[in-house]
Amino acid sequence: MTNATFPANDPERAPSRTIGAGMVSGRASELVFFGISALLFAASAAATIAWCSSMSAMAGMPTCGGRTMSMAWMRMPGQTWPGAAALFLVMWVVMTVAMMLPSLAPMLWRYRQAVGATHAVGRTDETRLAWLMALVGAAYFLVWAVFGMAAFPLVVALTGVAMQQPALARAVPIAVGVVVLIAGALQFTAWKARHLACCREAPGGGHMLPADAGTAWRHGLRFGLRCGQCCANLMAILLVIGVMDLSAMAVVTAAITAERLAPAGGRVARATGAVAVGAGLFLIARAAQLG
Repeated sequence: MTNATFPANDPERAPSRTIGAGMVSGRASELVFFGISALLFAASAAATIAWCSSMSAMAGMPTCGGRTMSMAWMRMPGQTWPGAAALFLVMWVVMTVAMMLPSLAPMLWRYRQAVGATHAVGRTDETRLAWLMALVGAAYFLVWAVFGMAAFPLVVALTGVAMQQPALARAVPIAVGVVVLIAGALQFTAWKARHLACCREAPGGGHMLPADAGTAWRHGLRFGLRCGQCCANLMAILLVIGVMDLSAMAVVTAAITAERLAPAGGRVARATGAVAVGAGLFLIARAAQLG
């Protein structure tokens, strides 16, 4: 009895070989992508920790109310305001990469699948997909850079006023508690539920997307705007608690990631809101006792 053999060009066997090769290529690409994402997260987290540590080592600027303001919103000796803004913007982008990448990476991979090239096994196709995902990510973090550019002059102005007005400086702790309280309450609103649903939906609404640069750029900008609106209240908590507070940053990052990726994202958002409301009430009560 002889073993049956199939010719290499057998049309009955060729499709299965192509599908198998595509699956192997897709799996390898997935491992490479998430490996690179992990390295990028580690690098951005390390840079953020180093920046926060250097800022924390500096004495804060005293205000009229006897409190201190973070040096993150101040100029260094001999530094111009444009230079201070540029330095803040660089570190803001690095910080947002560390905070948002855990929830962004799965979305980028879903985008890769949505462009319809998951069966491609050629090196040219894989390279093109990598560039498209990088373009989506660049557009996404450009939106966050714009948010940082808007936040810096606003907080600097408020900080300057607080340094000169004792009454306002004394009201800062209560204002912080109020911001945290409002941010927590927003987690229970239809506004939050709507934006969170947009952030959790599949790219393209479950349909295939064109594999071109224009679509990738627009998709990144659109997702960045949705993401910014969805977690604006949580980022506001970070800004008022302390943009260089590593523990606050870790809590906000965990909350954003969990509500985006957990199966029951809505319940996670409401649980986060309950914690924030409790924290806001605590901060207000403590400030009232001390003030």
